Amino acid sequence: MSYKEFVSLVHKSTTRNYIERVNEVDKAEVAEVAIQFDKDYWDGSRLHGYGGYKYDGRWRKVADAMIQAYGLKPGMRVLDVGSGKGFLLHDFKEVLPELEVAGLEFSKYAIDHTMESVQPFIQHGTAARLPWPDDHFDLVISINTLHNLYNYDLWDALREMERVSKGGKYLCVEAYRNEREKMNLMYWQLTCRIFHTPAEWEADFKLAAYTGDHEFIYFE
Repeated sequence: MSYKEFVSLVHKSTTRNYIERVNEVDKAEVAEVAIQFDKDYWDGSRLHGYGGYKYDGRWRKVADAMIQAYGLKPGMRVLDVGSGKGFLLHDFKEVLPELEVAGLEFSKYAIDHTMESVQPFIQHGTAARLPWPDDHFDLVISINTLHNLYNYDLWDALREMERVSKGGKYLCVEAYRNEREKMNLMYWQLTCRIFHTPAEWEADFKLAAYTGDHEFIYFE
């Protein structure tokens, strides 16, 4: 298991007003809307989620870095657990058209609004039960998804990533290292079920026998 920085390439490009998200609205009511992962979360107000999740090419640098780090070649298979609207998978295909991509997404709205280039490769489901056979993918990734699970589903999801991968595995989750980052995370998040320090995350990885790479993003 190694610490890899991929999402860090784009995470700090977003400006966040932590105080606004708790002062402007009833945070609990907003979160109740957000956890439906429907239109309001993806394409509604910024206070409800992404505030309009549109393709802008920023994930291309992440795709390029992953292709190089994991030695991806035409004909290999990549799975994105929590694929959203398919932006990263689209960028993978832009670089390597013969790469076989697949996505797993819980939000039916996100699937309906996934980029046409990769929409046929997306399945609806939960990370805790992946509908693919053992050792099927050369690389399995999950970005900013697993912290939205309760711990019992998280452990299953980690085991599932192990099961379907015959090679690389990488995940990115939110974490905090101090009280300021913890408060910022609590102010900003809408859908999290797990609030962990890096050490707590690593304990979960060990418990679930997850051997892949990982990255933490922080709200500084």
